[in-house]
Amino acid sequence: MTSPPPPVAAQLWSLHQEASHDLLGVLEKVAALGYPAVETISLYGHRPAVVRRRLRELGLVLCSAHAPFPAGEQAAGILDAYEELGTDTLVWSLEPEEFESPGAIERGAARVNEAAANAAERGMRIAYHNHFAEFRNVFGGRSAYEVLLDALDPAVLIELDTYWAHTGGADPAAVAASLGQRLESVHLKDGPARGMDDHMVPFGEGVVDVAAAARANPAVRWHIVEMDRSHHDMYELLGRCYDHLVGHGLSRGQR
Repeated sequence: MTSPPPPVAAQLWSLHQEASHDLLGVLEKVAALGYPAVETISLYGHRPAVVRRRLRELGLVLCSAHAPFPAGEQAAGILDAYEELGTDTLVWSLEPEEFESPGAIERGAARVNEAAANAAERGMRIAYHNHFAEFRNVFGGRSAYEVLLDALDPAVLIELDTYWAHTGGADPAAVAASLGQRLESVHLKDGPARGMDDHMVPFGEGVVDVAAAARANPAVRWHIVEMDRSHHDMYELLGRCYDHLVGHGLSRGQR
């Protein structure tokens, strides 16, 4: 008997402009599309408890939250806020310049590892989210991503952005399959895969094999739809992506 596919979530960066002035209303509209879960990018000035209550009222699960790595002087404040929000997984990235040399990668990884240790003290976890410098930059025949993974504490989970992996020249499905149990979630999107200013399109209209990426690793717990920007209406686009994933049996939804 085959296992059911992972549930689908919406990354709220897709609706950043509207969420910046009406986050609670955005949550209601995302729930109406059928998404059972969301991944936050910001609380836009709301108290964490207020957002947590609204999620509960709408029956939405908070699969994870994008938040700066809780390292250094800001660590306690970050962890306090997201503990109050009710998430157990914080996700963030390193900057492109941190992939310019193996030494820079090692220093960046040390910050992520510090964040993971701090989070563990609260019963929380840290996951790493990639862009494309991790795959484009190569040192001695090894991608910056491989160097990074070796330097990260095994307790650090992975959230693989399959679109940016493709943009960096990697095969997203092959990367996902190689990550084993460490791969917690995947970001799914489609488009021309040229660079950070890309406009995303409905699944199947771009260059990314979304189905292969979605099916590549049975350990994945969440399929997260993120559309950074698009010429399409964003709610329509998120709805079409939901219908594509659920309709093709790649993900589970609420309707």
